[in-house]
Amino acid sequence: MLEILWYALSFVVTLGILVAFHEFGHFWVARRCGVKVLTFSIGFGRPIWQREAKDGTVYQVSIIPLGGYVRMLDERVDDVPDALKSVSFNAQSVYKRFAIVAAGPIANFVLAVAVLWLMFGVGVPTVKPVVGEVEPDSIAEEAGIQKGSEILYIDDVETYDWQQVQLGLMSAIGNEQTTITLRTSDQEEVTRVLNIENWQFNPETESTFGSLGISVYQPEVYTVLARVEADSPAALAGLKEGDDVLAIDGQSIDDWRSLQQRIAESPGALLDVLVLRDGEKTTVPVKIGERDTENGVIGYLGVAPKTDALPEGYVYNHQYGVFSGLLKGAEKTWELMVVSVKMIGKLLTGDVSVKNLAGPLSIAEGAGVSASNGFVYFLSFLALLSVNLGIINLLPLPVLDGGHLMFYCIEWLKGKPVSERVQDICYRIGGMLVFALMALAISNDIIRFAF
Repeated sequence: MLEILWYALSFVVTLGILVAFHEFGHFWVARRCGVKVLTFSIGFGRPIWQREAKDGTVYQVSIIPLGGYVRMLDERVDDVPDALKSVSFNAQSVYKRFAIVAAGPIANFVLAVAVLWLMFGVGVPTVKPVVGEVEPDSIAEEAGIQKGSEILYIDDVETYDWQQVQLGLMSAIGNEQTTITLRTSDQEEVTRVLNIENWQFNPETESTFGSLGISVYQPEVYTVLARVEADSPAALAGLKEGDDVLAIDGQSIDDWRSLQQRIAESPGALLDVLVLRDGEKTTVPVKIGERDTENGVIGYLGVAPKTDALPEGYVYNHQYGVFSGLLKGAEKTWELMVVSVKMIGKLLTGDVSVKNLAGPLSIAEGAGVSASNGFVYFLSFLALLSVNLGIINLLPLPVLDGGHLMFYCIEWLKGKPVSERVQDICYRIGGMLVFALMALAISNDIIRFAF
């Protein structure tokens, strides 16, 4: 229950920030163009907070947090006295109307740059994209990718972490091949071409690189105990640091994962643990503890394994100074914009399934998880959503900002506005298309979470 509340709160905060900046873009430029603003609303429906400024503008927060709006004086919907006609929206030149409408998506891109600037200024704990195991007969193995290689670029996308690897590979979906630049364990820079014409990728069950047969590098983990927690079942039974676990109840233990699985499936059981201690084999009876999880009760031992040391520089803080961070934020925003446009194009061509469309439940989950992981991860998620919101609003559908901009471009070319009848028909069609997309995204959410 607390998790659901956390996701809901994170969703409202995230969407509130995005909507506030988007609508402020419209609001600020409208004011600069001399247009009278009647209402600035975050959310739709009945206002839960409202204040009227001295200039008559009503600022409000409404009960449905799925958007917002800026209502401007407009002769097409308001009875405008002659004294105020010059400050109505429809009385402005096509250039001013274009600027006012375009300001919303632009504000989202500016927000993304600012958020990423802050993120890179704070610093992002980062793991270099070093290849772990390569699955036999996979696309990666066929391309000659080797364990221990660091991924530097995917086509023209710099891959300084695994998130960038995901970004680069997502851009390549639908292509016949993609080029990966790597630095091998011998410090040699090489390029490998992956044949991805028949690449099958299910985003709900695997990562992009995982579906190609690439795993994240993990240091070697041994069955030797490096740490025994005080007062844990292991400590109470007499297990010690340095013990090498050979078998449990006569079942051979070949790796740490086997040990974990055996313990997890034995809550409350009394097991004989065979260990190698100081060169001698010793059997230690252990009463396995119990721990409640989301998936039920599992066994608990209270030990940690010995592992190889991480390579030097494998984990680092990805951080920039004030000016370089701003440039990096702008560069990253541009990368996200390009990927977003490519993904929309691939959705239209069928290279990417419409099952990948995410609705409010997926956004709420993403907001909650990123906020739980830490401030910089929430900033990264916020920037991604802000870019997506800006791009989606620029689609040439009449109910979106892009549809209005399309009408203004036609007006500029023809020298007169598009007729009210044509606009009305287009608004109806656009509304049905947007509603269908929303219904599809919500149905994807329901299927994803209910089944």
